[in-house]
Amino acid sequence: MIRRLTINISLLLLSVGLHAQPQQMSLQDVIATGLENNYSIRIARNQEQVSINNFSRGNAGFLPTLSMRAGHSGSYTTTDQTAFDGQESSLRNIHNTVTNAELNLGWTLFDGFRVQTTYDKLAALKQMGELNTRLTIENLVASITAEYYNLIQQQRLLNNLKFAVELSRERMRIDEERFLLGSGSKLQLLQAEVFLNADSSRMTRQEEVVRASRIRLNELMAMENLRFNLQPTDTVIPIDDILIFETLEASARQNNVHLQMARKDIDVSEFDKKLARSATYPFVNLSSAYSASHNTFQAGSFSDQQRYGMNYGITVGINIFDGFNQRRRVDNATIAIDNSRLRLDDTKNSLMADLIATYNVYLNNLRLVEMESQNLDVAYETLDIALERYRLGELSGIELREVQKNLLEAEERLVSIQYQTKQAEVSLLYISGRIMEYL
Repeated sequence: MIRRLTINISLLLLSVGLHAQPQQMSLQDVIATGLENNYSIRIARNQEQVSINNFSRGNAGFLPTLSMRAGHSGSYTTTDQTAFDGQESSLRNIHNTVTNAELNLGWTLFDGFRVQTTYDKLAALKQMGELNTRLTIENLVASITAEYYNLIQQQRLLNNLKFAVELSRERMRIDEERFLLGSGSKLQLLQAEVFLNADSSRMTRQEEVVRASRIRLNELMAMENLRFNLQPTDTVIPIDDILIFETLEASARQNNVHLQMARKDIDVSEFDKKLARSATYPFVNLSSAYSASHNTFQAGSFSDQQRYGMNYGITVGINIFDGFNQRRRVDNATIAIDNSRLRLDDTKNSLMADLIATYNVYLNNLRLVEMESQNLDVAYETLDIALERYRLGELSGIELREVQKNLLEAEERLVSIQYQTKQAEVSLLYISGRIMEYL
């Protein structure tokens, strides 16, 4: 009994969570929430901040280094001595101490342009971090937009199935009245009940699909309560039917984040080559130090000693021969640049292929949307006629079911093709770097 009561309470709480009061949110609200909470966005922004922190003149080597070191040490010693003339002496527990402090300055005055090149590379890596954050944001916006309209699609399919259940219930009512009046058969009534149960079963399964889509949207928004009952403010799937290929292509070549990252990767590779070449130049280092020390003695000629002063130096050097490793590094850097350019060309080719293919799908789907809209109008008109004829007894139950099935399929095809068109639209705006227009 206790176990059964626990299960019932758990099911009740689950039902309350899943059927909580719905809260309407527009696409812009959902995207804004996702951009604020999504874990991938937060990680990308943290990584971008690291690249921002690394972009500094000190990290590049422009600035000198200054360090200080201090220490204190001591010793206790006992010394027994015997001279050649036999005289003996003994020193017991002699305590000597050494205290010192040192301030060191180091500065690279010239290192074959390595410092400036490193600074430029850090700037490029900072821009790469910004592009990576933008890529993560655009991916999230595209995913949220697609799932938002998928939820609308699934809800419309659910409403369609609810309408089918109402039609089957109406048919069963008519058959039940006929059976009670003696003008209908028991077989026809049972057949109507089977159809009603089948439609109800499909509706129940579709409710699960709707819940799964809502949970996925909550996950993308990183909602603390994944059972949050989000209800889209839109009830239809709006389609932008005026996208022009030439405009999309020009925008993609200029704004696509994958292309921008590929171009920036070439810059980083070129900086690496300059860094490899910098080892062929001489280097000039400056160093200086100020030190002070204090020694105390309990034996000897002095009781204590103090020393302080500074030293400085300049070092000039050049790498004459290192087993051809320098040439190897430059050659490898040249190959890396060539690979970066090949990746850029490959990215361009892939993006243009995706753009062309997706735009063709987009145009074809627009024609299908118009066609399926007309088919749905015809299906509704056919249903009205069929229901009237069925009430008058001029149409069989199988024929009515076929008409009902045609309407259901026409609605499903229209909703599906509208969503596919919207997906193509989202893909086109993503490829062209315009996905943020949904904000």
